[in-house]
Amino acid sequence: MKLYVVDAFTNQLFSGNQAGVALLAPGEDFPPALFMRQVAAELKHSETAFVKTLDNSTFQIRYFTSVEEVELCGHATIASFTVLHQEKHITEGNYTAVTLAGRLQISVNQDVVWMDMAEPKELRSFNEEESVALYQAYGLDLSHRPKALNPKIISTGLSDILMPLNCYDALVEANQRTVPVTRLSSAYAVVGFHLFYVSPEDDVTAHCRNFAPLYGIDEESATGTANGALTYYLYKYGLIQPEEESTFIQGASMGKPSVIKSRLSLEGGQALIRIGGTGVISFKGELWR
Repeated sequence: MKLYVVDAFTNQLFSGNQAGVALLAPGEDFPPALFMRQVAAELKHSETAFVKTLDNSTFQIRYFTSVEEVELCGHATIASFTVLHQEKHITEGNYTAVTLAGRLQISVNQDVVWMDMAEPKELRSFNEEESVALYQAYGLDLSHRPKALNPKIISTGLSDILMPLNCYDALVEANQRTVPVTRLSSAYAVVGFHLFYVSPEDDVTAHCRNFAPLYGIDEESATGTANGALTYYLYKYGLIQPEEESTFIQGASMGKPSVIKSRLSLEGGQALIRIGGTGVISFKGELWR
């Protein structure tokens, strides 16, 4: 089993979001789940992807935090196909990733890996009283909520609470209260909170921060699935249009700015969302066992 650390959603070493990638040897099966959690804990990044080759164009991927297996992880998928491409296991072209969230189409270009998100689903809105609790969990109140936008739970593979803010300063100053955030995440059956500010001042679609303490992640510097969900959210509110390329900046508050691209297309009336990003291998080695 070969192990890699990849900086995803960036072209700069030690920026973006780090993911572990464990590349299984040809014919090697997935080890026990406990062992994969232990590997993820040893690598000490938010997620580690375990990649098994099924055929020349199909790869099965399982994703682990140090605590639990998750159905899908966007930045770890970008990292996985960065490894496969840069280590010359694949060339530019189209591939399939088999995940617990379904079969996803992947396009590998020279500079960008694009991945399909799972079918977007709007799962829940929040009333006024519920919204108060969401904002209070970050030391904020409803004065920080934009008048025309409301928090929602949306999934494009993983469910997150998308929480809009009306100014950049509120995004920067948001201070997570871990106990209520963890309790709310569990109560609403979500991975975590995705805070965002829609930016009219620059070429960035939105500035974001993502928190998932329920899964042992205090803050994450790039989150593909959450920004896929945000793409759908902004489309439903009429803030982006089909075929438009969106740009999200995340991780600036952590000193690890990440650039996440997205595109939404309509096929037969159904929204199809793709997330794109670059990746850089920072470390590689081999696990002896």
